[in-house]
Amino acid sequence: MLSRRAFLAGAAAGLGLAIGAGARGGAVALPLIDDGLRNPCLDSRLPEHLARHEIVRAAWDGVDAARVWDVHVHLVGTGDSGEGPWLPPEAQSLWHPLSYLRRMALMNGACVDSKAADRSYVERLHALIDAFPPGARCVLLAFDYHRDAEGRPEPSLSTFYTPDAYAAAVAQRFAQRFEWAASIHPYRRDAVEALEAARRRGARAVKWLPNSMGMDPASPRCDAFYAALARTGTPLLSHAGAEGTVDAWGAQDLGNPLRLRRALDHGVRVIVAHCATFGKGVDLDAGPNGPKVPNFDLFARLMGEARYARLLHADISATVQRNRKRYLPALLERQEWHSRLLWGSDYPLPGVLPVIHVQAVADLGLLDPTEVPVILEIRRHNPLLFDFVLKRRIAAKGQRFAAKVFETRDYFTPA
Repeated sequence: MLSRRAFLAGAAAGLGLAIGAGARGGAVALPLIDDGLRNPCLDSRLPEHLARHEIVRAAWDGVDAARVWDVHVHLVGTGDSGEGPWLPPEAQSLWHPLSYLRRMALMNGACVDSKAADRSYVERLHALIDAFPPGARCVLLAFDYHRDAEGRPEPSLSTFYTPDAYAAAVAQRFAQRFEWAASIHPYRRDAVEALEAARRRGARAVKWLPNSMGMDPASPRCDAFYAALARTGTPLLSHAGAEGTVDAWGAQDLGNPLRLRRALDHGVRVIVAHCATFGKGVDLDAGPNGPKVPNFDLFARLMGEARYARLLHADISATVQRNRKRYLPALLERQEWHSRLLWGSDYPLPGVLPVIHVQAVADLGLLDPTEVPVILEIRRHNPLLFDFVLKRRIAAKGQRFAAKVFETRDYFTPA
């Protein structure tokens, strides 16, 4: 029988979160951690000494809380509610240890009660955002199946599934704190109709993870869907870069940021998730056999193209994670980008404690070391607020993320 410590260490490794080795083909290792392995799931509201702490107060300076939306919040469930979320059988079986341990790590990160997983996931998430000042919200992300070339779902290649109807229902249930984004595979025969239905139900965006869902953003198969996105003004929040948490089935090349050119050239408003801060991709501008370069460099190239200035944005979710933090100085110093960056947490990953090594961020010179204990204490209570405060406090050469990075509501509700 595994000890709790060994079990959770294995869970972190199973997620590929320690150093992202799953995307690089190396051995998974667990570097030093700074706050244990297990989320203690304390009260989401900070105790008085933390709530009034100067670090927390400073994080809100200059920020209009009513305009703060976390644009990257995963909605996951086991399906025990009967409302539609799904996990594969492998995630429930010790015969498939990586899938099983990944589920256990995420459940702990989200403080899920295994006897009522769907309900407790939503209730805990609502409690976390409800501890923010009035007006702050989460954008809940639906998640479509991996699909074949004809658009048929392939559950055997899907890590999880969160239907649009479920995300819409949860958002409606807690309308003061939640918004939602649909997830519609472009190869579906009903993709355009599904988009129109989602818009009628209030979807703020469409979420893709090409590496795991099996779509090529550069394929002509996407053109009809891109035309519909542009016509309806619906943003496309698409993962870019390598994927280290959800199974990618050897399709990491589908996360190449340059593949999103096709959407941009159709006039689609694109949000590049995580600023493509992981892995390498082929420089497709040099041809299909071009050299492999950091995906972040390809993203930066797109950001530098004037024709995309009004269409291309990115979220900063996951950028403080241990396998991505090397790009934080560039993101902080590129002040000209900040009007095009959006705050996201990548929840529930901030609650999976080994994922973000706060002391390592301080060791990079991006955070005052004296602030580390306070920020870690915030995480024990509220991983969403932890992510917000950490990203408000980090700085490179005196440059912090501008307040407008966190006032994301206006992106989704333009005048």
